[in-house]
Amino acid sequence: MSSANPVLVEARRGGIVESFHRGAYAVLDADGGVVEQQGDIGRPVFPRSAVKVLQALPLVAGGAAEALGLDDAELALACASHGGEEMHARTAASMLAKAGLDAGALECGAHWPYHDGALKALAAAGLQPSALHNNCSGKHAGFACLGCLMARHAGREPREFVRGYVRPDHPVMREVTAALASSTGFDLDHAARGTDGCSIPTFAIPLRHLALAFARVATGQGLAPAHAAAARRLRRAVAAAPQMVAGTGRFDSRVMQRVGERVFCKVGAEGMYCAALPDRGLGIAIKMDDGNTARAAEVVMAALLLRHLRADDAEAGFLRSFADVPLVNWNGVEVGRLVAGGVIALAA
Repeated sequence: MSSANPVLVEARRGGIVESFHRGAYAVLDADGGVVEQQGDIGRPVFPRSAVKVLQALPLVAGGAAEALGLDDAELALACASHGGEEMHARTAASMLAKAGLDAGALECGAHWPYHDGALKALAAAGLQPSALHNNCSGKHAGFACLGCLMARHAGREPREFVRGYVRPDHPVMREVTAALASSTGFDLDHAARGTDGCSIPTFAIPLRHLALAFARVATGQGLAPAHAAAARRLRRAVAAAPQMVAGTGRFDSRVMQRVGERVFCKVGAEGMYCAALPDRGLGIAIKMDDGNTARAAEVVMAALLLRHLRADDAEAGFLRSFADVPLVNWNGVEVGRLVAGGVIALAA
């Protein structure tokens, strides 16, 4: 049970541990070998947005990305949970325009940008957010682009064909689900199914299988040839445009901007994080028991990257800054630290 999972992150104040976060993680190679694990890696968990690169495989493998001329920034946005900055909304709109669609085709819903500056700029202009500002708009624009090509092949009108693409039985979502099943090697027909925040299906998958999928993304091994080629293309796109995957000041974008294609990492809601390490042929999957993402899961991912990425001293120092984080109060006074603890405590 998850209650037996070990402590992975500690919040320290006044010389003692004030609180802590338990979780589990798996590090696998593409053969399915477990390189490192802690906690229950067999319990099915909802990966949420951490698997967007797996959901984007059909967009490239099926030929839609090439047919529509999607560029690096657009492909990176298809894998993103972005902050709703102007560059993100603009790029999502560009993807849709290439498919002959507009923001009205998106079925992810609208919310205010997560990026504070973008939110304030929108409000100051007296504007309301649209679906383009939704953190999942790039993924959904990718679904719409895939649907556009499928419509052409079927002799259907794209806007009509794309409508309802979030439903589990829609041809677009069936293709996306098939890619998720094949890459993870997990039987989704018998998996628990929920509805994600952006309204698409989300399936409960064990960390072991999620880490395997990301090792496959890292190497292409175990993927169908078209999906292996798609994974390489998506990794290159993200390395070329890392700001599209998250945005200004965000962990994913900052790490990938610093180390390039040697890491693809992606956050998911409720304490999920996954990563592919192509130069090591490894995949990582993390789940924090308390669903803490921005605070705890980033610390664990940074600690695991320190352990498994071939990093030089400067890169190691950069990653360590995310695994041992000062806690500062409103007066700018350091009052404690958030650190990788327990079984993944950093060496002094």
